[in-house]
Amino acid sequence: FFLHFSTNFLLFSKSIMISAISSRAARTLTSTANRRLASTLIVADHDGSAVNASTLSTVTAASTLGDITVLVVGGSEDVAKSASNVQGVSKVLHASTEGYIGGENVAEAILAAHSSTPFTHILAPHSNLGKNSIPRAAATLSASPVTDVIEVQSSDTFVRPMYAGNALAKVKNSDDVKLVTVRPTAFDKAADTGGAAPVEAPSFTQS
Repeated sequence: FFLHFSTNFLLFSKSIMISAISSRAARTLTSTANRRLASTLIVADHDGSAVNASTLSTVTAASTLGDITVLVVGGSEDVAKSASNVQGVSKVLHASTEGYIGGENVAEAILAAHSSTPFTHILAPHSNLGKNSIPRAAATLSASPVTDVIEVQSSDTFVRPMYAGNALAKVKNSDDVKLVTVRPTAFDKAADTGGAAPVEAPSFTQS
């Protein structure tokens, strides 16, 4: 009886262990797949000749959100080149325009880029450009923007200040595409040298 009980107990314990290992493996595979499928479009803030520090901080904020594509609207080829040099950037889209670079036409460029290659996340610095373009793009995509983010906890969870900075709110966003503005001072700047991302002319036109 004792031998029979011991054998059954060992088989039962082994079954539990295999089940637990299989569950962990499944969770790991799912997590890996989610990371692999994630992709981020960053709207570059620039001075006409190079991306600025707030863009570098936004690259750091997006570093856990999949492959990073930087969208440069307007500016010279030097701007696109400076974006391609940033470590962590996979690709640069340079949408040339001779018109005024403002919230409306940048939002149009965001939507055109997303329509051409859908992204899971669209980020911009919490600057005048980001504050004017991200909500416009979000409205068209029927998404709720998460603004002034100071921490990215996961692909769908962000931390932002509220009540004039006297409290912090953890925001979980379930939209298919997350549109986010980032507080640059909350993130370290990505290295602006060492990258070698290809620069492409987008398949859409920009007025």
